[in-house]
Amino acid sequence: MSPRKPDPQSRSVLVDAAARLLAAEGPSALSTRRIAREAGCSTMAVYTYFGGIGGLVSAMVGEGFLRLQEHLTRVAATDDPVSDLALLGRAFRRSAVHNEHLYPVMFGGGSLAGFELSEENRQHGRYTLRNVTACVDRCVAAGRFHPADPELVAHRLWFAIHGFTSLELGRYLVPPYDADRCFEDQLVSLMVGCGDEPGAARRSVARSAGRIPPPAAPEV
Repeated sequence: MSPRKPDPQSRSVLVDAAARLLAAEGPSALSTRRIAREAGCSTMAVYTYFGGIGGLVSAMVGEGFLRLQEHLTRVAATDDPVSDLALLGRAFRRSAVHNEHLYPVMFGGGSLAGFELSEENRQHGRYTLRNVTACVDRCVAAGRFHPADPELVAHRLWFAIHGFTSLELGRYLVPPYDADRCFEDQLVSLMVGCGDEPGAARRSVARSAGRIPPPAAPEV
């Protein structure tokens, strides 16, 4: 008899259950027994899918960036690259909000339940920048942005959107400077900072707001 193949759905349920426990109670909550109970499966499943808690934490990082990448790759290129770039920013924010329990793990950087993020873990995050870099290159080619290293600009945008997202998820943004108002202002400011004309930047950012695609599948 061939060995039973892992069930991708059960694997995802375990990842989400562990990430929610971690977000709510901290690293001390990450025991195989507790995770299995939350996920509605046996403790053996943690070892079957991940080899233990360290592998599960690593899987959280990979899953978080996989979901982010799915959001980013669904942004279709149009004849307005600045609108496309703003939509990539919206996709980043949307993925973070929909997967709030995974976001801190993705960018943890330090010790977490005895697990240290590896270079491979971090490379998952860097990989998602390729969509942004390609779009920045189009903005430069179209004359909307100043000539610049597209990858360096992509990093600059990453820093800004990540900072905003961390404040939003931390519930720091409240009226009159609520998250939506601050995000729209930030998008316009970022485009102008890259060289776009203010009026054109506002129009492109506004256009991107009407292009947000529905989620590909329900997110847990």
